[in-house]
Amino acid sequence: MGEAAMRKKAQKKFRIRGFTLKVDALDAVLSFISRFPEAEEEALEILIDGIEKESLKSTILDKEAVQTVIDLLLEAESAIDPTSTSVSSRTALRVIDAFVIPRFRYDPIKNVFYEHTGKLPIHGEAADKAALYRDRYQLMLQRLTRDKYFSTPAFVTELMEDESCKITTIQSLTGCKGRRWITGVISQLEEGRFYLEDLTAAIAIDLSDAISFLYLHTRFYLISSLKLCNPDKFNPPILKHISGKCCNEDIIYLNTKHKITSGFFVENTVIVAEGELQLDCTFKVSTCGFPPLENREVSVKQLMGLDFFGGGILSAEETLRLSELEEMAVNDMFVILSDVWLDDEETMKKLAVVLDGYESVEAVPSLFVLMGNFCSKPCNLAFHSFSDLRMQFKKLGEMIQSRKRIMEQSRFLFIPGPDDIGPAKVLPRCALPKYLTEELQKLVPNAIFSTNPCRIKFYTQEIVFFRQDLLYRMRRACLVPPSTEETTDPFEHLVATITHQSHLCPLPLTVEPIIWNYDHCLRLYPTPHTIVLGDKSEQKAFKYSGITCFNPGSFSKDATFAAYRPCTKDVELSGLES
Repeated sequence: MGEAAMRKKAQKKFRIRGFTLKVDALDAVLSFISRFPEAEEEALEILIDGIEKESLKSTILDKEAVQTVIDLLLEAESAIDPTSTSVSSRTALRVIDAFVIPRFRYDPIKNVFYEHTGKLPIHGEAADKAALYRDRYQLMLQRLTRDKYFSTPAFVTELMEDESCKITTIQSLTGCKGRRWITGVISQLEEGRFYLEDLTAAIAIDLSDAISFLYLHTRFYLISSLKLCNPDKFNPPILKHISGKCCNEDIIYLNTKHKITSGFFVENTVIVAEGELQLDCTFKVSTCGFPPLENREVSVKQLMGLDFFGGGILSAEETLRLSELEEMAVNDMFVILSDVWLDDEETMKKLAVVLDGYESVEAVPSLFVLMGNFCSKPCNLAFHSFSDLRMQFKKLGEMIQSRKRIMEQSRFLFIPGPDDIGPAKVLPRCALPKYLTEELQKLVPNAIFSTNPCRIKFYTQEIVFFRQDLLYRMRRACLVPPSTEETTDPFEHLVATITHQSHLCPLPLTVEPIIWNYDHCLRLYPTPHTIVLGDKSEQKAFKYSGITCFNPGSFSKDATFAAYRPCTKDVELSGLES
């Protein structure tokens, strides 16, 4: 079939399905169809089927929307035919801007999530701030009520009564006697007095005698100090705990000692608490902790194909094929550097050493991730050296361009830091302004400038990058000293906090402002495979409940960085000798 005839046929097929193609999108469609000269119509139908499965903002398709599906189809083809050269790590890697991540709201009546339609304004109203807290809480509550220890079984036995912890709403506590389990957000409604708040009411809490419990892969047995189980009816496994990392077994804590679980208990975090209502209408907490962490596979199954991550939904067949292709990508490696000060000569010399080192290896990294801050001085109102910073980005482009193998085979992702130039110091942060980066972009066409946080989908693997000095702020905002029972490492406490809270920054808005309508961009639900926390603190790597978390450290201060191999999820903490 001639090109003109195929062009008309493609437009007609898309119109029948309710789509309109822009000129660049039509060219991409024709280019894809031309790969299959003996099955053009079949290839066109498969392409349209794939586009229908995507979460589209409009029925008018541009090249980006079409190219995303084309890349997926080419990757699936390569998985079937390993000799095919139609796919590379470049097409396998998709960078997702935080401001295009779809927003979902939970309906507690129908127990389903609904995607928000329409535009989200940057400047929200008062109702949007209330919705931020409500959506966070409902997300945690629906996860908590699915946990077998916090849900009421259909057939209750005496053993189940001892194990089950039914959640009571705060409003229903009035007139109740005895111990009750409640869940809510820690709020400071009065100066110096903390409350636990859910969707029904708020109640003052007394944490002076609180004992915290520990979860392990959402499986635990809890025995209250005042409600011990009959040992003849209940014989749980023995606690095993080695070097702060727990093995995959159920655990039990006999609450005879004062224990605090891992994590930072800060204002705005959601907790589960057991206690008793006092005569002065204060809830005296005896046991508390974070909601249990839900397995990723369970969350994905519960969401029924909703695209929370923003990288598009894959069918079961596509997921299987891309998983096989991901396992074959043994040469792919990501190099992550944080605090790359372009105005510091010593830092640029160290960066040149790193690039020279990877230029000489057999397989160069497929991706370099450079996270801010990109200037040694905060880019605030007192900063006036924007033209100098622009030239420093250009020098970086020249440095990359001089390494031919890296220039041709690697991509460069730039993520702004907390003190980089931007409209405001709120999260999520938009990408670096074009004025600073356009000279570098001309020299390095493979450079990508994204938001903070930033998400990457590598075949089927979901990776989240976040540059923020979070550990320092978390420790300052912590209401009680973190536990030393499991670990003394603050980074492990930080990882436990953000994963159990399903949020990258569960700090009060007075400590870290967040755009109210874009709080969903910082959620970690379902839990991603890997979380990269760029922090100026010491570099660390930690695997928690199957999630790989690491901090590459500060490159400018400590000359440290990290290398990540996505096929095995291995992290190599690296550094230059001083």
